[in-house]
Amino acid sequence: MEPEIQPPLFAAPHDQSDAPISPETIAHAPSAQGLRFCFFGHEGLRSGWSLLLFFLLCGFAAIPGLFSAITGTVFFLLHLIGQGEGFTAPTVFFMELSGLLALLGAAALIALIERRRSLLDYNLRGPRPAVHFFSGFAAGFVALSALVGALLWGHWMHFGPLALSGATILSYGALWGAAFLLVGCYEEGIYRCFLQFTFTRGLNFWWALSIVAALCLYCLLRVQGSCVWGVYAAALLGVLPCLWLQVKKVPTARFWQAAWVTSTLFGFSHTFNGGENWIGIFAAALVGFVFCVSVYVTGSAWWAIGCHAAWDWAETYFYGTADSGFVAPGHLLSATPAGNAFWSGGTDGPEGSILVIAVLLLLLAALLAIYGRKKRAVLLTDAAG
Repeated sequence: MEPEIQPPLFAAPHDQSDAPISPETIAHAPSAQGLRFCFFGHEGLRSGWSLLLFFLLCGFAAIPGLFSAITGTVFFLLHLIGQGEGFTAPTVFFMELSGLLALLGAAALIALIERRRSLLDYNLRGPRPAVHFFSGFAAGFVALSALVGALLWGHWMHFGPLALSGATILSYGALWGAAFLLVGCYEEGIYRCFLQFTFTRGLNFWWALSIVAALCLYCLLRVQGSCVWGVYAAALLGVLPCLWLQVKKVPTARFWQAAWVTSTLFGFSHTFNGGENWIGIFAAALVGFVFCVSVYVTGSAWWAIGCHAAWDWAETYFYGTADSGFVAPGHLLSATPAGNAFWSGGTDGPEGSILVIAVLLLLLAALLAIYGRKKRAVLLTDAAG
């Protein structure tokens, strides 16, 4: 997953000493070389500039970028999104579509500047994308179902009657499916595609530690509530493993240091939902790490996109549970939490239950069992070749 090395920005100067001064000669003046060094490294445009440009164009969390502001304004003027519409399937669909269009525009522009072949270079070029997407979709549904089953077994959740009937079952199922497919594409496109790829090519432990520390400092100063402890937990868990990778100079260290950063960022972004507890925030960071592992073992983010979409669809539509504190209209089953919120998740939903951590660890184990052996076989083949 190393990026392509960009071609030289400037041509070589003339060898003739009596030749007139050319633009190529001027380009190789010390000042030009220093300027080029600031913006370009041996892997092309430095990742820091790519990240800065991405945040300016696409934004992050609650801060919109230029492209996201444009698409959001257009969708608002077209009355496709608006304030106070609640957590409904059409609202989610058009909000995520607006964000996805901004993401695609920002990534396409940066890919052009970085001289990449296409957007697929951002962790989307792996083999068998359709197979990985649908296997991830199945894994996400099964994992959420296992969590719901554990809550039912412990009497921390109860089901009521069906909330839909007839043709509305199919119509709402399809509408929520389309909405959460966009959620998977948008969020995975940011974290496991662009950010994971770009951080990997320009990060070391000290940069990763600085970013995570700055994020924790922001939470300490600006974020209210106990949910921030989920961010702190994710940040602390990554320190020693990433330091060990740095000291041992493991070839894949940058990927896992980037995974630490993007997973912590993913957990942090959920603090803006308003209905999360610290377990839910930590679970978001943990599932972000699981998705990073899926990129490593499958070669792309397609498994993560499918798993993400299915988890949210099963949680919100199929089982009708709360999702980050929101219960959506148009769900199939009706679930109600019961008992201690530490076990049931309370108003946060299944993601706020401590049981979610066990389920995600099982999901990680299954992912490694299915794809990890194939990944090791590929690495051994490459080493032998």
